[in-house]
Amino acid sequence: MWLDRIAAIQGVNGGMGLKAHLDAALQQAAGKPLTVEFVIYDLPGRDCSALASNGELGPTDIGRYETEYIDPIASIMSDAKYASLRIVNIIEPDSLPNLTTNAGGTAGSTDACATMKANGNYEKGVGYALNKLGALPNTYNYIDAAHHAWLGWDSNFVPAAQEFLKAATSSGATVNDVQGFITNTANYSALTEPYFKVTDSVNGTTVRQSKWVDWNDYVDELSYAQALRTELVSIGFNSGIGMLIDTSRNGWGGTARPTGPGATTDVDTYVNGGRIDKRIHAGNWCNQSGAGIGERPTAAPQPGIDAYAWIKPPGESDGSSTAIANDQGKGFDRMCDPTYTGNARNGNNPTGALPNSPLAGEWFSAQFHQLIQNAYPPLS
Repeated sequence: MWLDRIAAIQGVNGGMGLKAHLDAALQQAAGKPLTVEFVIYDLPGRDCSALASNGELGPTDIGRYETEYIDPIASIMSDAKYASLRIVNIIEPDSLPNLTTNAGGTAGSTDACATMKANGNYEKGVGYALNKLGALPNTYNYIDAAHHAWLGWDSNFVPAAQEFLKAATSSGATVNDVQGFITNTANYSALTEPYFKVTDSVNGTTVRQSKWVDWNDYVDELSYAQALRTELVSIGFNSGIGMLIDTSRNGWGGTARPTGPGATTDVDTYVNGGRIDKRIHAGNWCNQSGAGIGERPTAAPQPGIDAYAWIKPPGESDGSSTAIANDQGKGFDRMCDPTYTGNARNGNNPTGALPNSPLAGEWFSAQFHQLIQNAYPPLS
């Protein structure tokens, strides 16, 4: 459940609120262990680099975030009747990565992200959430850590880890309030690229020089998540932290999926012919055409990985393809417009977004059908 506004705690538009979801989880558990996942997602000035998922709170509304949002969530989760549930909280997707890459000095920087870096309210809010929710014995907090195509370069990777540590020790929080980190939240990056590695070369040229990889140190989420975990432990996070990877929409199956490496004509032919991630650009994030459901939720699938999880419900939109009036603070981001020719963040490439999409978080039937069709492993 995405708790993406204060009203979502009680339930909106006839939907279930936090208590109702927890009560349903208890009934489903029937006395056996059960994990239930919630996305904490309502920071002041939320999602400062993407208009589609802007929120209800202004940049300075840290007090409201604490007292009207986090405190009620913590109060409900602390109810003794839910003590048998394992409650996983995904903490504020995109927030800290935005402070790392989009708050000044880069082509993708925005004034909104610069404001949030200057006022510190992303860090304060994340720290407050970790502190309050981490105090509960049956909650497990995972901080969002973007994805390899956002933070995979050393110039982003190391500063991001430091930013995570700063937030995790803000507002009374400590590293003991952090169970781990999650990558690829609501994104499409391939779990693994089976037909090429970042260490490959073609005719003496490293694949890192290809247009797709663009000098990144990683080409998929598993390698990125495992390396990031090592880095985070080295700077002070507990050695027992684990990683989650959102595999809800990164399967990339269907008829377009390669069955072997690309031709070795040059690095671009090799990478483009063999990569399973068929986005036009790895920076494209909105309602991607050709995507499919990925690995099913699985506990402890790889060393250092706590689970593959479905955090973004397949079929829920990333944003509207045209401007739609709403009372949720959600704007129109051209990255959700299939006719848009791009910006600095996606190398001025087409967006690859599906047409006729609704507001972020609303049901998008056409995308759901495509995700089913292109699932990998295939759905039986």
